[in-house]
Amino acid sequence: MGIPLLAARRFGPLFATQFLGAFNDNFYKTAMLFLITYTLLAGDTAASAQIVTAAAGVFILPFVLFSALAGQIADSVDKARLVRIIKAAEIGIMLVGAAALTLGSVPLMMLVLFSMGLHSTFFGPIKYAILPQHLAPQELLTGTGFVEAGTFIAILTGQVAGGLLAPQVSAWGIVAVAVLGYVSGRQVPAAPPPGRARIEWNILASSLRITREVTRDPQLGRAVLAVSWFWSVGAVFTSLFVPLVKGDLGGAETVATLFLTIFSVGVATGSLVVARLLKGAVSVRYAPASAVLMTAFIADLYFAILAFDVPHAELIGVGAFLADPGSWRIVLDLFGLSVAAGAFIVPLYALLQTASDPSARARTIAANNIINSGFMVAAALGSGVLLKAGLDVPQILLAVGLANLLIVIPCLRIHRIQRALGTV
Repeated sequence: MGIPLLAARRFGPLFATQFLGAFNDNFYKTAMLFLITYTLLAGDTAASAQIVTAAAGVFILPFVLFSALAGQIADSVDKARLVRIIKAAEIGIMLVGAAALTLGSVPLMMLVLFSMGLHSTFFGPIKYAILPQHLAPQELLTGTGFVEAGTFIAILTGQVAGGLLAPQVSAWGIVAVAVLGYVSGRQVPAAPPPGRARIEWNILASSLRITREVTRDPQLGRAVLAVSWFWSVGAVFTSLFVPLVKGDLGGAETVATLFLTIFSVGVATGSLVVARLLKGAVSVRYAPASAVLMTAFIADLYFAILAFDVPHAELIGVGAFLADPGSWRIVLDLFGLSVAAGAFIVPLYALLQTASDPSARARTIAANNIINSGFMVAAALGSGVLLKAGLDVPQILLAVGLANLLIVIPCLRIHRIQRALGTV
């Protein structure tokens, strides 16, 4: 079912468009951060660290502010038309981004980063809400699995490209990718709205209203909670890879890149495997077991890190790291954790699409994005507090792993509701 679905016009162009968008977000963001850290502010570590931290907030702020508006618009207008408008806007944004990278203007780079966050805010509800309109019910889980797998591979490859290419090359690259995204977006078939939602322009009131409506639903509220927890765990792990690798394993930047690669490929693998196992059924039956497996792998990862011998005076590269027998336990734990995470998240995203009212599907995804953003900000702040309190990175990861067991409870409750409704 997978390959023919990718080749079909009702899915292939959307997949390509969302892949290129996620790639470009990370391509630009990484190129910008590398330029600031290693060139513009190379001699001021504190200032560059502050900008890196601020950049994360600048990109996520539009999700908090404008997701509700984006969801309302997506429920009111043909989604394919919106895709074309959003992707045309991306070309303009990336032209300014190219100028910012070329000029080395930090304020202009931050403005472009905010604009890319805004672009992703408006595209996010569409890419999930449009799937049930173009895919048969038995195809939805596979399509969602492809979207999740593609997202993580796009994040990885975008970060690698942004880190490896010179700023001048990246400036041309981000524009070229935006143009490709627009071309693929023009091929997305029409997806007219089932009705016309009343658009509430007060972003605070509309954000509170749609999040309240979604969280009151027994299935949707718990699904959003579980999805938000997934993104929090992912944010904590990926943000701590560099200090973990350098401080606890004695590894260089290439080892941190290896960890990010393993994590991304693992989530992509788990996303596709669970779609295959469920054979098209939108069921969370594997989510509780996946969460337990995540905790088991995190716990073993903690002990594997403690057991790893770091005798090297200098930071080691990938070859030297993998030559140590203790490294393979760490690699397998990280891969197992990420596969379980991929298997955990895909059915929950599919549930958000199928259990929501078709006329309010994009608003449901928008509410999910708002809560996701809040959870990720809280996770980042929580990690900072724990570090200041004296916990080291492995201890923080273990704490997250143990807390992860709590998410089993809402997943079990969702499964009971599905069984009672006869939807599994």
